[in-house]
Amino acid sequence: MNNENMKTNEANEINEINEINEINEINEAVLEGMLFVVGEDGLTINQIEDVLGLDNEEAKRLIISLKEKYESNDRGIRINYLGNTFKLTTKSEHKEYYQKLIENPETNTLSQAALETLAIIVYNEPITRLMVDEIRGVSSRDMIRKLVAKGFVKEVGRSDMPGRPILYKTTSEFLDYFGLASRDDLPKFEMTLEKTVENVDLYNSKYTEEESKVS
Repeated sequence: MNNENMKTNEANEINEINEINEINEINEAVLEGMLFVVGEDGLTINQIEDVLGLDNEEAKRLIISLKEKYESNDRGIRINYLGNTFKLTTKSEHKEYYQKLIENPETNTLSQAALETLAIIVYNEPITRLMVDEIRGVSSRDMIRKLVAKGFVKEVGRSDMPGRPILYKTTSEFLDYFGLASRDDLPKFEMTLEKTVENVDLYNSKYTEEESKVS
């Protein structure tokens, strides 16, 4: 093989490597976006395979590569493998800062959207996020995430529905905050897909009518 052919082969190999690297970078970017979109539901290896058109080993290499990048000290979140799914989570070593944020009065006011989401959960618990979305008519992902962070809502397992989505229910902290001894003290109301939450007042209990702020 002459020098010209060798140079041509080397150039072709370099181009192939560059193309593979470019595809991997695109797939990593897409995967990162997928993890953000699914939130607390997480992604399974099978979902990564199906969406990106990868085989099992390729999907594993991709998520591991992205996971390693998130482990660097200059990143505030990491990828964890929890309950057979990969999820974006905050780093435990930064917990004290997140706690300060949650306890900050300026960030503790419950919005109308949060109260609406909370009302749907408490009258239908345990309930999946998709069921909350159906009742509200909009995505409740961010609202549920905030309610979990505030300690008002928690995960209580998974539904038997296809995809086994996470089930949510309210906590004892929710009852304490609204001055309720138990769920029996809630205003009487049947929350269904046919009814809205406009007339539900979670503050209308015999214990409290305080303004909506986390103490």
